Amino acid sequence: MTTSSSSPSLLNDGAKNFSHSTHDPVNSPTSSLFSDFGALSISQRRKAPNPAASEFIPKGAPRMANMAQSTVQAFPSPLFAHPGLSSSTAAALAPGMSLSAGSSPLHSPKITPHTSPAPRRRSHTPNPANYMVPTTASDQGAHIIQKETVGGTTYFYTDNTPAPMAGMVFPTYHIYPPTAPHVAYMQPKANAPSFFMADELRQELINRHLITMAQIDHSENPDVPSEVDSYHSLFPLEPLPPPNRMQKTSNFSYITSCYKAVNSKDDLPYCLRRIHGFRLVNTKCMMLVDMWKKVQHSNTVTLREVFTTKAFGDHSLVFSYDFHAGAETMFSRHFNDPAADSYFTKRKWGQHEPPPPRQHAGLLPESLIWAYIVQLSSALRTIHTAGLACRVMDPSKILITGKTRLRVNCVGVFDVLTFDNSQTNHLALMPQYQQADLVSLGKVVLALACNSLAGIQRENLQKAMELVSINYSSDLKNLILYLLTEQSRLRSVNDIMPMIGARFYTQLDASQMRNDVIEEDLAKEVQNGRLFRLLAKLGTINERPEFQKDPTWSETGDRYLLKLFRDHLFHQVTEAGTPWIDLSHIVSCLNKLDAGVPEKISLVSRDEKSVLVVTYSDLKRCFDSTFQELQAAASGSL
Repeated sequence: MTTSSSSPSLLNDGAKNFSHSTHDPVNSPTSSLFSDFGALSISQRRKAPNPAASEFIPKGAPRMANMAQSTVQAFPSPLFAHPGLSSSTAAALAPGMSLSAGSSPLHSPKITPHTSPAPRRRSHTPNPANYMVPTTASDQGAHIIQKETVGGTTYFYTDNTPAPMAGMVFPTYHIYPPTAPHVAYMQPKANAPSFFMADELRQELINRHLITMAQIDHSENPDVPSEVDSYHSLFPLEPLPPPNRMQKTSNFSYITSCYKAVNSKDDLPYCLRRIHGFRLVNTKCMMLVDMWKKVQHSNTVTLREVFTTKAFGDHSLVFSYDFHAGAETMFSRHFNDPAADSYFTKRKWGQHEPPPPRQHAGLLPESLIWAYIVQLSSALRTIHTAGLACRVMDPSKILITGKTRLRVNCVGVFDVLTFDNSQTNHLALMPQYQQADLVSLGKVVLALACNSLAGIQRENLQKAMELVSINYSSDLKNLILYLLTEQSRLRSVNDIMPMIGARFYTQLDASQMRNDVIEEDLAKEVQNGRLFRLLAKLGTINERPEFQKDPTWSETGDRYLLKLFRDHLFHQVTEAGTPWIDLSHIVSCLNKLDAGVPEKISLVSRDEKSVLVVTYSDLKRCFDSTFQELQAAASGSL
């Protein structure tokens, strides 16, 4: 077959925009047809039909029954049902009837209602037809008496929902709309793929999945147990030094190691922080652990549980945290370059001091530092409000995922390691620890501003502050001074909010713009999963060698039509006999098959001796019945 599909390309196909001369700020939002925000204001006014009720034709729509009989329902299959799209009969539906429920009781699912129709009419699914309604005075006074029969009882009610505007046309099959303009104008790449998410985001997600599914070879790592408590499939996240050269960490004064493991209770991955050689003598500290479990914040790694184990051959204490694949510490991202400390290194006699580094030339941009400050201060604010103290505000314990997303890690470890059983009030020292958190935050900010951990050493503080004064704003300098200077009164993390000022709104705007980009990438993938399931079903039918001891099953009857449709999808050629490959053609045909539209196509046999003219609705019927036959045989009911 040398001709292409007669259907329009999905790249230019979309729902039409509508406007009205009069706008109601409640019932007629000016956003797009499928805006969820606009649906919030009308969700309580919309009413869903009773699937088992007899068809009711209101005044003003006498042609609805005729149109319903001549139009195929857009989405009869519940597996791929989509509430946002419907058939072209949307303009003729009775007020209060959902576009996706079908325009005739013949197309409604066989559901036996057991409740009054009033609660069921309160649908929370956005109906595109209700977004554009006339708002004139004559329309507001019109009321239609609706009738529904449920279980032998007839209900009469007044439908106050305005009738949809005449002439509204929605696509009869799933489509890929163009990129939203507010996202299109912020895209850095003009040639971004139209059907799939951005390559950068895709690669980041693939790397996270790869790390999440990584496993260890136990033959080469016999020291790693196969199971610890309820966790299995341990995978080291940090290099394990030889046992004879293990040193205590500078943070916890204990030997520590970190693993990824899967919990057998919920099959979810977690991060296990093991404290080597620690014997827990009192369980009163679990009171603080329970407090940490309740801390839920976007910039902290949540503590899930703490337990002791002998699976490693000694008495070990294990902290279980949420696992964030692909995260790296702030130390490895920003402080892993020894050359960055050269400005603070003492010079020998006769050596010239190098010029100080500049912003964007050895120093971090100030906008990035403020982004970190906003996130770290937000985490501290939540922790301090809960009556706890972070105590791990250190570059080696701050995780970075993506480009600028921070999470404070290893929270609660110090509270267990330094727990004092002799104290009656175990929260008495928390205010003191909270003050230390603010000092630690100041050191982290100063180290970021100098791009060197050497800048926070006592002998280099004056030189570091001079570097900050030259390259950064006075607000950043004042914030560092406030955090590092001892005060006569107790300080709060809220005190630095005036110094952050309007930069908080900058970070909020950047976060929301990032959210828009990710939502747009998600929208590209929404339909792809549905199309994949459709192709998977089609693949189980086509070219099946044998079914029910019939070797010609896939070449006869409805299966033969599906085989020719497969050739129509993938095996078309040009007039010169070369393969004709068009992704939009494949996507368009699959969407029409899934919806069962009445459009006709020509299917040509491979020997070109026969041509079959069928509709997508016929193909969908063959497709559904054939797959149901396979399912029945697989379940043993056939």
